[in-house]
Amino acid sequence: MTTSSNKVAIVTGASRGIGAQIAIRLAEEGFNVVVNYANSGSEAGRVVEQIKGLGVDALAVRGDIASSAEVVALFDAAEQAFGRIDVLVNNAGVMKTLPLVDHSDEQFAQTFGINVQGTFNTLREAGKRLAEGGRIINLSSSAVALKMPGYAIYNGSKAAVEAFTQTFARELRGRQITVNAVAPGPVATELFLNGKSEELIQSLANLNPMQRLGQPDDISAVVAFLASEQSGWINGQVIRANGGMV
Repeated sequence: MTTSSNKVAIVTGASRGIGAQIAIRLAEEGFNVVVNYANSGSEAGRVVEQIKGLGVDALAVRGDIASSAEVVALFDAAEQAFGRIDVLVNNAGVMKTLPLVDHSDEQFAQTFGINVQGTFNTLREAGKRLAEGGRIINLSSSAVALKMPGYAIYNGSKAAVEAFTQTFARELRGRQITVNAVAPGPVATELFLNGKSEELIQSLANLNPMQRLGQPDDISAVVAFLASEQSGWINGQVIRANGGMV
């Protein structure tokens, strides 16, 4: 176990995209970071090395958050490595856009398994293990408010995440732990841009008055604030980080 005065954050789905940027931003703020990943081990390793280059410690831990046993193992690994857990960032998620009637049982089960069951699994474990004054930040989506066709199943899963956020904040009364959610609009990650035409990308960028896509930094900055001591009076909230899109 590493002996350190640094606070410790677990970031799920942190091997690439927004999750990787969140992990790196928290490291810049002085956190030791547990980089959770499901499949991208080499990418998670690169994030860990980048974090260690910032002068803090990091650990990559494979785990499917849809499995309660693997979530327990994730939290065990964090405690064994660093002796404490102060922050949980629930970033891991999946999105499949299809009309509701075209969704298969398997696609529905996968979306709710990761986005809802996975969030439940990590929240339950964090509720047992987070240090006094800890922070929980869930990732929702501004798509919930946009109500665009094709997003019914995804939005249903993220609406559940928002409901968890607002109720769990009240259930942790007396421990000075805050629970909030960040709901990004479209963000220019490789996963988002892949397969989209330039015309479609620009039309999505123009949905907000800033007339641009979000960047991973835009989201990681909000998460870093919610993970900080300065955010202690914000609790049970959903912050729609989308440039004013909705």
